[in-house]
Amino acid sequence: MVDIRVYTVIIIEKDSKFLVGKEMLSNSLKWSDSPYDAWKTRKKDKAYIVSEKVKGNRYLFNPVARQARPMKIPDNT
Repeated sequence: MVDIRVYTVIIIEKDSKFLVGKEMLSNSLKWSDSPYDAWKTRKKDKAYIVSEKVKGNRYLFNPVARQARPMKIPDNT
């Protein structure tokens, strides 16, 4: 039995669009309406850096379960 949690990734959302990546020639950002098209990572530090640069929100996305939810930021105070 496979644990579907292993498919959970972090994606970036902004203005109801999901970051796909940068376009090669123009260097502009490409966005999509679908979380399935989104740039994906499992590394929290990388997702934090990218979301800060684009001023977007980090989401946990599991394509198997078809769920996306905001990634909670731990309170370190």
